[in-house]
Amino acid sequence: MSGVNLHLNEKDPVQQNRAIRDLFAGRSNAAGTVTLTANTTTTAVNALNCSAGSKVFLFPRTANAAAVVASTYVATVASGTFTITHPSNANADKNFFCVCLG
Repeated sequence: MSGVNLHLNEKDPVQQNRAIRDLFAGRSNAAGTVTLTANTTTTAVNALNCSAGSKVFLFPRTANAAAVVASTYVATVASGTFTITHPSNANADKNFFCVCLG
């Protein structure tokens, strides 16, 4: 789900109103999905809306993701990216929903 991307100098009230309606409907560019990299212990995620002070939340989408959730965490958050630390195994379908706020 993504919302309307407004330019910083947007003057069109129709576009501004649409962006506000999208936010009220729960749409934003803060949500996405990530698949943990198999056979390694870290996965880097590009997230344009993240900054160093952002909070990242992960929610398992698949059974293999749920199986590693207790030992999976967001290790670092920086401008435009975050890194997840997780167990290394061959499962290629460790899929998570992610939300980056702040």
